[in-house]
Amino acid sequence: MTSLSPADAEQLRLAFQRCRDMDGTLNEQLRAYADASRKVFPAYGEAVDRLVARLNGNGGGETAPRPGDPMPPFMLPDEGGRLVSLPALQARGPLAVMFFRGHWCPYCRLNVRAVVQSVDRIKAMGAQVVAIMPETQEYTGQLKAESGAPFPILTDLDNGYALSLNLAIWLGAEIQQLLSYQDMAKFHGNEGWMLPIPAVFVVGRDGIVRARFVDPDFRKRMEIDDLIEALERVSREN
Repeated sequence: MTSLSPADAEQLRLAFQRCRDMDGTLNEQLRAYADASRKVFPAYGEAVDRLVARLNGNGGGETAPRPGDPMPPFMLPDEGGRLVSLPALQARGPLAVMFFRGHWCPYCRLNVRAVVQSVDRIKAMGAQVVAIMPETQEYTGQLKAESGAPFPILTDLDNGYALSLNLAIWLGAEIQQLLSYQDMAKFHGNEGWMLPIPAVFVVGRDGIVRARFVDPDFRKRMEIDDLIEALERVSREN
């Protein structure tokens, strides 16, 4: 199979809804969806395994900022076209900078939903979240509307900022063919088939990274309790 049939796409949609509504941690939901996806679309699961092995072999994401490093500044447009900068955000308090693949990615949608459900706890400690994706504002706006995210979702067009952090990867011809039912060129405004490795950087008011989560396997994400704990630690320092 080189792409997804409409019947299989519907099976995946229903699997996503089941995983979204199940009790459990974020990574339990992600694993459940990965298992369901592998049954429906095994060729894609196997291709992702090969991609992850290649990225791990190349040290994918390893050289991204680590705790103790300064977080390189950015200025990127939000879903409404307003420019948002890292210095302006960090001046307001501890910050989680989160990279997502896109509005089309079910793992990212589960991840964003879990963060949205925890926003009150994050705000209560004076911390905040900003999301970054390589999609045009039409699609960052779609994700924001669908998820009800009260935090900015910024457009990193052509993965410029992700590239500067050594997070951007080329998906490769095999995955490009398997995902051909997704109009990536339209989502990204280019035909590069580049995506960021999903990542989280917890940054203090001083712009220094205090914690990070980087995993070339996009099916795994920083657990929400770990994110809250890292932000709480920085809140106490700040």
